[in-house]
Amino acid sequence: MTVSMKEKIEKGPGFIAALDQSGGSTPKALERYGVSVGMWQDEAEMFDLMHQMRARIIQSPGFSGEKVIGAILFERTMDSEIEGIPTAQYLWEQCQIVPFLKVDKGLEAGSDGVKRMKPMPELDALLVRAKQKGVFGTKMRSVIDAASPEGIRDIVAQQFEVGRQILAHGLVPIIEPEVTIMIADKAEAETLLLEALQTELDMLGPDQRVMLKLTLPETPNRYKPLVDHPQTVRVVALSGGYSRTQANQRLMQNTGMIASFSRALTEGLSHRQSDAAFNAQLASTIDAICAASMAG
Repeated sequence: MTVSMKEKIEKGPGFIAALDQSGGSTPKALERYGVSVGMWQDEAEMFDLMHQMRARIIQSPGFSGEKVIGAILFERTMDSEIEGIPTAQYLWEQCQIVPFLKVDKGLEAGSDGVKRMKPMPELDALLVRAKQKGVFGTKMRSVIDAASPEGIRDIVAQQFEVGRQILAHGLVPIIEPEVTIMIADKAEAETLLLEALQTELDMLGPDQRVMLKLTLPETPNRYKPLVDHPQTVRVVALSGGYSRTQANQRLMQNTGMIASFSRALTEGLSHRQSDAAFNAQLASTIDAICAASMAG
């Protein structure tokens, strides 16, 4: 971890790009990019196509550290190269973008209104490898499908338990308890989530600081107490299925939150586009998301 990476994440203007689609979400991400299921033969070829898409994004002129301060990578992307350079190294040295790694292994079946993270028995080894490759931090996702006090407390506790394991390796965890945007009791779930997150943050030691990645809330500035908490490095927002326009509009209403968009970032991109059209679309998207991130 370098001081310059730390300063960039804490104070840098811009947002964090989420390029961490996993095996379950990759087919949908490729389909939105215009690459349908019949265009690959097996999983390896599917992931190769996904890496080509990610590399095209990372190599685009508009994808630079001036407006994109960080990027979250899938494990296979971390283990791949761009122009013969390991991806995390390329991001920092060529783009001045801080690399993060998605570390969770997916979700358990739902219970108590939430989906917990699956066990991660090989996490320590992955964290060692990530640090060796120059990764600054990690990301892991749980899901909230109902305003369940017990379920929400449980997944937040699980997130922070793993977060302490990550902190022990000198990496900064992004804790992501995603609230599903279509649920009827979304606002109530967000109130419960705020309380659970505050409780866990209060129990961290003075040198234990985390990032939070949260669904854009129903009530503007619902999560402002988390933005201001001394143990929070930064609070970032996921697009969660909102269109880019909707996500940007909601983001502008939340002071101190910045974007960490995946679907909204790649909206409008296609493998059929010429490099000029692709680069123009991505640059326009980055400008809009950066502006929304800075508006608060």
